[in-house]
Amino acid sequence: MKRQRNMIRRLAIFLSILFLILAAYGGYSVATYGNRWFSSVRNPRLRSQKENVIAGNIYDRNDVLLASTDETGKRVYQSDRLSREAVVHVLGDAGGNVANGVETFQTAYLYGFRTTFGELIREFFSGDPRHGDDVCLTIDSRLCTHIVSSFQQRKATRDHNGAAVVINYLTGEILAEISLPGFDPHNVTGSVLDSGDQPFWNRATQSVYPPGSTFKIITAASALANLPGIEEETMECTGSLEAEGHAIHDFGNAAHGEMNLQRAFDVSCNNIYAQVAIRLSDARLRRTAEAFGFNDNFLFRDLVVENSQYPVKSGRGEYEVGATGFGQSSLAATPMHMCLVAAAVAAGGTMQEPVLLRQVISAAGAERMYWQPRVYRQVMTKDVAEKLQAYMRHAVTNGTGSRAEMPDVPVCGKTGTAESTLRGRPVNYGWFVGYIADSYLPFAVSVLVEDISDGQGGGSTAALIARDIFEYLRTYPDRVRY
Repeated sequence: MKRQRNMIRRLAIFLSILFLILAAYGGYSVATYGNRWFSSVRNPRLRSQKENVIAGNIYDRNDVLLASTDETGKRVYQSDRLSREAVVHVLGDAGGNVANGVETFQTAYLYGFRTTFGELIREFFSGDPRHGDDVCLTIDSRLCTHIVSSFQQRKATRDHNGAAVVINYLTGEILAEISLPGFDPHNVTGSVLDSGDQPFWNRATQSVYPPGSTFKIITAASALANLPGIEEETMECTGSLEAEGHAIHDFGNAAHGEMNLQRAFDVSCNNIYAQVAIRLSDARLRRTAEAFGFNDNFLFRDLVVENSQYPVKSGRGEYEVGATGFGQSSLAATPMHMCLVAAAVAAGGTMQEPVLLRQVISAAGAERMYWQPRVYRQVMTKDVAEKLQAYMRHAVTNGTGSRAEMPDVPVCGKTGTAESTLRGRPVNYGWFVGYIADSYLPFAVSVLVEDISDGQGGGSTAALIARDIFEYLRTYPDRVRY
């Protein structure tokens, strides 16, 4: 009998532990995936709520009204068309054409699902229609409009598709998130619906591109951490590196001669960075890339970001590893993630989680939520980060990023020109990622320009847009700082 009681007791303890594990996992799943599940079009409770609740307003960080509901129940956006188009991928649209915009991802707040029981009782006795919570974002909508205008005003980027992201690298606040082409949420025509340019697709967070030479930031970080004495070495670029019967060339078939790791970073030498990657080995380079977030399942609180990819195929040869070292092979990353990479360098190796939701105000005017910064991960040591900071500063003052330089503003950065295919034809993508090395203006930038012209690179396309962004940040600090 005693033996039977002990078995029952052990079973009860086991079941209790199992229940606690399931409860903990359930709590974790709700916290992690809650918005993703909740905003699903398959949620019948959400459909019902939308019929009975007036959606809350959406504001930017400077209290500019971005979205509201008129007296007919129609969702309306800013009166200026360019301003509407500039933020449409962040907000989403009433028709649900944009996936994971604020209009869908924050429906729990906008449609009053977080309303307390006491608030429901007061609303019931007031007799007024139910209102959802107002949502305040971290973005500066005027900066977003400025970036779109910059793309259109410059000959090298006019009418090109692309993306841009601006983040406060000390807090993770997203100041801008641009995807081109945009569209007018007040006028979704048949030509927009049928466009082959995919205007509903958010290129900043959903599209993955070969990062090109911006990946040399990660290759350099891996070399500095894993190859003792690499900074003092000189290596030779002859203009063509043979690896497994394939030739690796530099942009414009340049032959840079002998140089060290930093100078190779300045001039963006593919030959040298391919040699470094081969010396590192695929395993070590991949380990560094994964420390920066490649191959991770991004589960951020406020936005959905496509996962970036480092090749996981075993037995990759020297040619593939070498190409990976300068940002080609099967690498793929979003503009949002590459902005986080630059932000981590600026912040001394700490990568903040990107934040889009600044504040939530209830229908009664009470603060329901206020954002809190959260560290996503420590991607490298402070020592390595400080060396990369010097590399990125020198690449702007004495290298390929010179077009992003500004007087009296310490800009650091890295250009990239990535090769790929688009609808079966070869294309080049222009990149610039960088930041301002000033705690008063702690902002990181990522710019991607699709299908740039032959002979153009990231320095002659994306870096110019980045400079316009830095100019805005310097000119209007009160709009982007608290």
